[in-house]
Amino acid sequence: MPTIPLKNFDCHYSHEYFGQEETIVFSNSLGCDLSMWEENIDILSHHFNVLRYDTRGHGKSSINQDHITVKELAEDVIGLLDYLNLKKVIFCGLSMGGLIGQHLGIHYSSRFSKIILCNTAAKIGTREGWSSRIAQVTQHGLSSILDGTAERWFTEEYREKYPEKIKEILHVFSTNSLQGYTACCAAVRDADFREELRKLEVPAMIISGTKDLVTTIEDGNFLQREIPVSSHVSMRTAHLSNKENPEEFSKYIIFISEH
Repeated sequence: MPTIPLKNFDCHYSHEYFGQEETIVFSNSLGCDLSMWEENIDILSHHFNVLRYDTRGHGKSSINQDHITVKELAEDVIGLLDYLNLKKVIFCGLSMGGLIGQHLGIHYSSRFSKIILCNTAAKIGTREGWSSRIAQVTQHGLSSILDGTAERWFTEEYREKYPEKIKEILHVFSTNSLQGYTACCAAVRDADFREELRKLEVPAMIISGTKDLVTTIEDGNFLQREIPVSSHVSMRTAHLSNKENPEEFSKYIIFISEH
């Protein structure tokens, strides 16, 4: 998978061409990398070309700053699309990726045919909560929040059924750049689209998890009410819905592309 220089950092990405008319871009959740979408590729490859990338400071994408904004993270996406000469795509982002998607839909609507906002909110969490997490991992490292991360990301049933998958994704989490993680925590903390969503003119689908305690069904309902052309579906999952039920998740992606 190549790495290219973009503004102020090196972006690691995977661009898989399956001979399809449309390309879908996937944007990872905080603490994950592009591998989080692996289980969705087999189904989606029959419908889309697939572009995945590591958000700045995650996976193999570098970061050279301690503070960053969702605006900058969204501009990274536009830089990648420009580099690959992709004029118009479908965007799918989960959690932090969903915040990036909201900014893109509001400010770069001409570049996207659909926006899919998964397990996200117009504002995620509280300033105090994010600042506390930044302080904890800065002092004690990412491994200090592994147990809580697993509980937030997956239902108890999934954790018990797939311990090896949990181990794999927590390994990705714990080996991420601490600088990248804390910088993106601050970006999520400072993002608030509650007053801007009516400017999002791209048709949107919101996917929520009924057992997601981070970004709730109510958060998804708010997005659906505020975004002019949007729909909202729910899955019986916790925060990483695409991992807990990749088949159902992928079918929703295909559905919105056809409607």
